Amino acid sequence: MWLKLFFLLLYFLVLFVLARFFEAIVWYETGIFATQLVDPVALSFKKLKTILECRGLGYSGLPEKKDVRELVEKSGDLMEGELYSALKEEAASESASSTNFSGEMHFYELVEDTKDGIWLVQVIANDRSPLVGRIHWEKMVKKVSRFGIRTGTFNCSSDPRYCRRRGWVRSTLIMSVPQTSTSKGKVMLKEYNGRKIEVEHIFKWITAHAASRIKTIYNADHLKEEWNKSDQYWIKIYLFANLDQPPAFFSALSIKFTGRVEFIFVNVENWGNKSYMTDIGIHNMPSYILRTPEGIYRYGSHAGEFISLQAMDSFLRSLQPEVNDLFVLSLVLVNLMAWMDLFITQGATIKRFVVLISTLGTYNSLLIISWLPVLGFLQLPYLDSFYEYSLKLLRYSNTTTLASWVRADWMFYSSHPALFLSTYLGHGLLIDYFEKKRRRNNHGEVNANNLEWLSSLWDWYTSYLFHPIASFQNFPVESDWDEDPDLFLERLAFPDLWLHPLIPTDYIKNLPMWRFKCLGLQSEEEMSASSQDTENDSDNENTDAFESEKEVFEDKQSVVDSSAGSSSHCDAEACSCANKYCQTGPYERRGRSYGSYNTNEDMEPDWLAWPADMLHCTECVVCLENFENECLLMGLPCGHVFHQNCIVMWLAGGRHCCPVCRWPSYKKKQPYAQHQPLLNDVPS
Repeated sequence: MWLKLFFLLLYFLVLFVLARFFEAIVWYETGIFATQLVDPVALSFKKLKTILECRGLGYSGLPEKKDVRELVEKSGDLMEGELYSALKEEAASESASSTNFSGEMHFYELVEDTKDGIWLVQVIANDRSPLVGRIHWEKMVKKVSRFGIRTGTFNCSSDPRYCRRRGWVRSTLIMSVPQTSTSKGKVMLKEYNGRKIEVEHIFKWITAHAASRIKTIYNADHLKEEWNKSDQYWIKIYLFANLDQPPAFFSALSIKFTGRVEFIFVNVENWGNKSYMTDIGIHNMPSYILRTPEGIYRYGSHAGEFISLQAMDSFLRSLQPEVNDLFVLSLVLVNLMAWMDLFITQGATIKRFVVLISTLGTYNSLLIISWLPVLGFLQLPYLDSFYEYSLKLLRYSNTTTLASWVRADWMFYSSHPALFLSTYLGHGLLIDYFEKKRRRNNHGEVNANNLEWLSSLWDWYTSYLFHPIASFQNFPVESDWDEDPDLFLERLAFPDLWLHPLIPTDYIKNLPMWRFKCLGLQSEEEMSASSQDTENDSDNENTDAFESEKEVFEDKQSVVDSSAGSSSHCDAEACSCANKYCQTGPYERRGRSYGSYNTNEDMEPDWLAWPADMLHCTECVVCLENFENECLLMGLPCGHVFHQNCIVMWLAGGRHCCPVCRWPSYKKKQPYAQHQPLLNDVPS
């Protein structure tokens, strides 16, 4: 996760540097920056009209270019970046679409339940023609969609009862706007009663109703009173301009940020004394002034702060975000980080996409689950101070030059999605190249093709689908079917074999191993000399001892064979018998001769070198050989000890149980209590 987060931050840094590189190229070729002001006199009449349409100012009664230019100057300074965005937005508005409502519930869900937006709906009565023709309606949709105003068509033939209840007996236009100034308040529906069915007249009707929600100041005394008043709004944005009404984008934003930001329009058209504006720091007209508890901020003084809906919307969202804005931002970041797995994962192509889908599901689920307690935490009444300090930190950080660059880059890349996706793909391919090179240098070429990976995935799936899970231990994805492809058909032929679990053998690596060591071991010359003396003095005694040793060996071997042939787990008596059998002392072991016999009566095993949970014994019941000095031993979870080679061959053959007590070799077991040696086991 941290690796993907690092790559994502690196990608954002690449985007930031790339944007500065593009600015340098534009400056080198044209000698201008995006923040450079544009003289409206140098623009054509068509470009001036495009600027006015993007700002939401009517120009139908202004036939001269001079009047249009003055209106552009009155609404705000024009930058090169805004001009470029306006021309591009005009081309993008050609694809604006309208909603067709299917009935009352659909209309209520989208229109009446929308608390922070404007809807323009054309109602078509039964057996009537629409109020606005198709061509004019398409122009209207294109015009109002620039300001976030959604449009739709409600045909009463789909729900005549709802139209009769509403009183829509003739075709008309309906506009929905929030009724109160509180967030998520009720909405009200207004009907168009104008006589002229033209795009400009309908647009003036929409902007007039939207502008009526903005507080308007007409004199200095009212401004002084409003400026010094403290109320529920922490952020207030003032528009000082010589206009009849505020631009449409300003009115649309006032509805979008209802309850969060207060929009105030100061009409200075007929002011004679403007000294108070000078006292509060307003020297230029028009001016967009942001008033916060921390001070005054002049909008338009940094990069990307254009006089447009998109630019001011991103600016205000960064200062006063909603919980939904933070959730959407976290959702985008988490998914961008999850998609890094497509390039970090090495191997088959299908494997990459399977890992990607798994990561996307995991990350999005964790994101939603983590947001639930956060939402409950924010509802607590004791967090008002925390909320205020968090917003204060956001206001301080997002009014800096660096934050303005980030917002400008966000608007640039959001308007060029192909560039954003191509840079993300290029960044991912570079990550894939370096990751592949790093793994090849460290581990060699380990990539498998799609068929091999699907085969291993199928083996893993079928091993857990057709067989019970042997234990809760995490085994690697391996199967016996790799060695024998006919195993699947054999299991189908013999249903009882389905009860036998497929158990990987990797647990053998975790079994304890140590070397058998002896204390007080004599040299070979002393051992040979003592054996010769003993042989010359007691020949008859050795003959009798051999007979007794043979009887003891036969008895012990019969016990081992009967224990190995049983398939049930050992109970307490069996374990105690095996324990007693394994804990025989060197005095009794001295008389045994199962094969190669290398111990003598002076040899004492070093039990301190043994693991604490292993049973003490000196013989391997698999090969029936005594343990020699420095031989390698291995113990099972049940506590029984064997030669390492012997028990590995036993387990690798598919017999995953102890040869003595039949306890499963892959399951843990409570260790035996170490019994004290018996009196007859102690050498006399």
